Amino acid sequence: MPFDSLKDDEYTKETLDIEIIKRLLAYLTPYKLQVSLTLLLMGVVIGIELLNPYFLKLAIDQYIVNKDISGLLRLGFFMILIKVISLYGARQRIRIMAGVTNNILLTIRQQLYTHIQKLPFNFFDTRPVGKILARVIGDVNSLNDLFTNSVTNLIPDLATVVAVAAIMFSMNAKLALAALVSLPVLVIFLGSVQVVSHQRWRIHRKKVSTCNAFTHENFSGIRVVQSFTAEAKTEKFYHGLNEETLRAFIHAVSLNDFFWPSVEISWGIGTVAVCWFGVHLLNTGTITVGLLVAFISYISMFWQPVMNISNFYNTLVSNMSGAERIFDIMNIDPTIKDNSNAKPLPQIRGTVTFDHVYFGYENSQNVLTDICFQVEPGQTIALVGPTGAGKTSIINLIGRFYDTREGHVLIDGFNVKAVTLESLRSQIGVVLQDTFLFSGSIKENIRYGKLNATDQEIIAAATAVHAHEFIIKLEKGYDTDVNERGSRLSFGQRQQISFARALLSNPRILILDEATAGIDTHTERLVQRGISQLLKGRTSFVIAHRLSTIQNADRIMVIDNGGIVECGTHEELLQLKGKYYKLFTAQFRLLEDSDARIS
Repeated sequence: MPFDSLKDDEYTKETLDIEIIKRLLAYLTPYKLQVSLTLLLMGVVIGIELLNPYFLKLAIDQYIVNKDISGLLRLGFFMILIKVISLYGARQRIRIMAGVTNNILLTIRQQLYTHIQKLPFNFFDTRPVGKILARVIGDVNSLNDLFTNSVTNLIPDLATVVAVAAIMFSMNAKLALAALVSLPVLVIFLGSVQVVSHQRWRIHRKKVSTCNAFTHENFSGIRVVQSFTAEAKTEKFYHGLNEETLRAFIHAVSLNDFFWPSVEISWGIGTVAVCWFGVHLLNTGTITVGLLVAFISYISMFWQPVMNISNFYNTLVSNMSGAERIFDIMNIDPTIKDNSNAKPLPQIRGTVTFDHVYFGYENSQNVLTDICFQVEPGQTIALVGPTGAGKTSIINLIGRFYDTREGHVLIDGFNVKAVTLESLRSQIGVVLQDTFLFSGSIKENIRYGKLNATDQEIIAAATAVHAHEFIIKLEKGYDTDVNERGSRLSFGQRQQISFARALLSNPRILILDEATAGIDTHTERLVQRGISQLLKGRTSFVIAHRLSTIQNADRIMVIDNGGIVECGTHEELLQLKGKYYKLFTAQFRLLEDSDARIS
């Protein structure tokens, strides 16, 4: 299966949880006022809740024992009043933090998206798009509960646990020790479980990411799947991924089942210990009935937050892996970026120089070896050679989509590493063989070459590449929606749109990478006339396997094994009778054979 590589989960760097938590909490800094107000409301709510058991003790020991009905009614009315205040404060606390959380998630998603756009091509070369989408959407969404609960629930619960423990010890230290007798054992147990639980949730999120990646790629290539009747195979593969995801979830959640029963048991042990010891203290007259009842209420107030904390910890563990995966990408330093002293590239004439350039992808051997040439402004250079020879690598270095290992790439004498990427790439137009159109209208796709272009400029660009003729015949003309990836248009029509887009950008250097490979002969003749107008006064690099399209190039470079093995005009290379001659005559014979079969 072509998707087997998806089962290999990407490398995840080990990171201390405390570091991730600090990094996440740093996003709260711009919202100090809202967080402070939330904490103030939290303090009011906790204070009111902590008074309830004391009021219960007061009602029993002072009003009920003395049969003071009026005093009991006044106390009851006061308790109702402060309970309403508590409920209002709790509601406002949740509302404020919901707004803060949504803004933080928006910030994180925007930062992640912006950072990913700055990453070099080799980042996307090694990661399926589905896995990247899982980071931007799924992993960011998983932080919702983390931020909301950390302030609205976790901090109040921790504060309640500490406050209740302090109150119990101030009321009666012996009863407090009895109530918390099982707490040390619980802490040790949960601490030992959390390490394994964290690893299991990390594996689960990786499985989810892999499943998302397969789904995205499978639906993107649905025409290939259906053409080769591979539905059953892909369904089986998807079923396997789902099974792995389910097993990973069950494996992770099974540990969570230990948390709340452990707290329940500790809660029960503490309650039994307090009741047993409390009866003894009642018999000796050490405590009152009201104090014992209040103490039992405080036990509930102590263990309920502990239960909540254990449940939140499950959320923390499961979502922490999502945060890890987000920061794994955020920590990737873009290798292709502006140098600290980079300056804008001025308006260029189009001189391109390769000065002893060596290049390879990551840790692979050199793809280009000692490439040297200079192209004068306005010249058209054709690059030909077998697949994998290094033609595309050369044009990628011109726009600095990759960096050289050795040597320099110069434009008008400026090293491309010494100028800003925006000023460099804004003066280079690229048309690829794999034409990509965005969802939207034809007009919007052409305008992508110049975002402030007028409708007249768009029509002029389309007319130059002879796209205007077919566009106006469509139902809505230039406002026709091309659908995702331009699926509504033919390959040739999509390519003409991409030509118009490149024309509109008015580049000083034009790169055509197999741009006419999928166009029929008639359409190619139309487009070539438009290209001829575009090439005037511009430096251009043309990669073409169809050698008939480059015969008029100022220079043809034959690339093989990472080097320039031949260079000259079409006639000069034919006279050499070398590699270019063999390529051209082989294609010429193929065309003759094809014409003969057709006739």
